[in-house]
Amino acid sequence: MATRWGICGAGKICNDFTVALRTLPAEEHQVVAVAARKLEDAQEFANKFSIPRAYGGYEALARDPQIDVVYVGVIHPYHLSACLLFMNAKKNVLCEKPLAMNAKDVKQILACAKANNVFLMEAIWTRFFPASVEIRRLLAQGELGDLQMVRSEFGVAISHVPRSRLKELGAGAILDIGVYCLQFICMVYGGEKPESVHAAGVCTDTGVDETVVVTLKFSKNRMAVFMCSSTILLPNEAMIVGTKGNIRIPAHMWCPTSLVVNGKETEFPLPEPSLPLNFINSTGMRYEAEEVRQCLLKGLKESAVLPHSDSLLLAELEDELRRQMGVANSQDCQ
Repeated sequence: MATRWGICGAGKICNDFTVALRTLPAEEHQVVAVAARKLEDAQEFANKFSIPRAYGGYEALARDPQIDVVYVGVIHPYHLSACLLFMNAKKNVLCEKPLAMNAKDVKQILACAKANNVFLMEAIWTRFFPASVEIRRLLAQGELGDLQMVRSEFGVAISHVPRSRLKELGAGAILDIGVYCLQFICMVYGGEKPESVHAAGVCTDTGVDETVVVTLKFSKNRMAVFMCSSTILLPNEAMIVGTKGNIRIPAHMWCPTSLVVNGKETEFPLPEPSLPLNFINSTGMRYEAEEVRQCLLKGLKESAVLPHSDSLLLAELEDELRRQMGVANSQDCQ
């Protein structure tokens, strides 16, 4: 039986997620409903993708009995309310990153998932790419020896985009793109909490973090460093260094399609999209969708690849980085 998806939102990321689902077998993944704040937006989205039901408002989607899981693709200040709405309606949820604006809200989401006995996963798609699977395999087999350093960077010039500069839309490099660098480091070091975290950077005159450099120290003198920026285009590489070798992601570290292991490059191509995409490599969202299906088939309430503990750790680290940068959002004061 197919996993029946409901789509919460009708924006660019929801478009790309739905295109990605179409690269998977139709007998395994079906989009059966979409909801947007405006009914006409939902109807336009439904017509584009031949989705049977369109709702003007998220409450109707929550009441739909023919949905197995909801993909939450609204902007991140609304993740908390959307997740609570769907989980309280006993819906499983895949929610875009960041799961919430701070650790306090993440804890509330996780508690709601547990109370309603539903599946919940943060949609950090990078974790499920074949290249990421290969990285974890190599690390598990000790191919790099003792790990010593992890480096990652993500910088794009997107300050012209409102959600990247307006605080009320959840702006800030740390939450928007720095999360990819941070999750990579946390994945490599197995979800371990660092012993120390130091952040320095530049904020806009409206109090939004735009360029940040972070140094983290882990046990056994293992180090990590990352840079993120919403104003500067960076090479967007990542590197893992151990006593026996190294792994490098040469480009697009947040959606990798190749790895260089001790100088030897391997390609991990993605399926071609059937419709235009808004973001690069978006068909790679198929892998997180398939992870959700497999977890549901097994009756799991969280993914072992991206467990709830990792989402909470990321949120706590993001809180600390923003604190050091002097960045506070309205959600932090509630």
